Amino acid sequence: MELQKKIKALSASQFEKIVSIRRHLHQHPELSFEEVNTSRYIQEQLRIAGIPFTTGHVKTGIIAWIEGKNHSKKTLLLRADMDALPIEEKNEVDYRSKNPGVMHACGHDVHSSIALGAAFILNELKNEFEGTVKIMFQPGEEVLPGGAALMIKEGVLQNPKVDKAIALHVFPEMEAGKVGFRKGMYMASTDELYITVYGKGGHAAMPERYTNPLIAASALLLEIQNTFMKKDSLKGTGGENVPTVVAFGKMEAKGATNVIPDKVEMAGTFRTMNETWRLEFHQKLNELLIMKAKEFGCTAELRVEKGYPFLVNEPGFTEACVLAAKEFLGPGCVEELPLRMTAEDFAFISQEVPSCFYRLGTANTAQGISSGVHTATFNIDENALQTGSGLMAWLLVSELNA
Repeated sequence: MELQKKIKALSASQFEKIVSIRRHLHQHPELSFEEVNTSRYIQEQLRIAGIPFTTGHVKTGIIAWIEGKNHSKKTLLLRADMDALPIEEKNEVDYRSKNPGVMHACGHDVHSSIALGAAFILNELKNEFEGTVKIMFQPGEEVLPGGAALMIKEGVLQNPKVDKAIALHVFPEMEAGKVGFRKGMYMASTDELYITVYGKGGHAAMPERYTNPLIAASALLLEIQNTFMKKDSLKGTGGENVPTVVAFGKMEAKGATNVIPDKVEMAGTFRTMNETWRLEFHQKLNELLIMKAKEFGCTAELRVEKGYPFLVNEPGFTEACVLAAKEFLGPGCVEELPLRMTAEDFAFISQEVPSCFYRLGTANTAQGISSGVHTATFNIDENALQTGSGLMAWLLVSELNA
């Protein structure tokens, strides 16, 4: 366990540096596919450490690499995302966002900092592991089509060919110092649904002269709920229940108290963990909305923006990571995670190579650090940065030296 001790010592010695990097990134967030200054800062950190890299991938993306002994033996990919969200930060901290209306509310500043921390450690120990670690700093995780998919198209999984991939995500539902894993299916695919119901507008006092699309749209929402959110009605080919979420968060009809509009527009999301059912659902939803609209004398149109696929953790690789994490942190600090219907564009990578995507605890409830991601008060216990960078380095060398 001499190598493990070295990793722990290095993660401890660079802790203040990684905190400083994370705070800089947090203060200067940039939106998806606009991460120009973020990318420059990360490049400078790599340059100072003497870690080779290329840039300009999907404009702001970076690919760095660290070669160990016998570097062509195996290549692992470490992925980190860089983009922030259009949220006005409410935290009263010294490192609060300096960019109005933009905030690292999903922890991508943490992900990039930990990836750098792991890279620094591995660069110091490159004579003590075999193979190559390729580090991918990607743009645009938060919006379609997703930076991971675009970097895959540009060849991030090639030259050298990636054998396995790993990534982490902050988890404010878990205390700092702990991590969580799940083998197999973990996160859902996600599609954006846009429905327009057309009627005939008119004066509200003259119902004989209009066909109210709001009535048809309301009936349609109820029918969708009753049809697609009943778990016992959604069976896979093996008879198993298929996890499914269909939800609409926007319904817009530009009428007034006495004005019936010509149309209603709705926007929602569809999430599942079965690609066959995913495609089948699109067809069934289209058939349902046409039928339901017709019942009320209306017509309807469906537009589907197909998003990220489901995320699957390769069982063997994930189990190896679980065992390595227990060795590094202790068995009591490693938990099994439930399925999540949230989505993540690392799923594109998990569809291409055996992958492990795990959660890093970032909460400190005693200090009031427990706000969820995508909120204006999200923050982390920065001790998680040391846990994250040390463990990530250990997981990578454990797999490379296996």
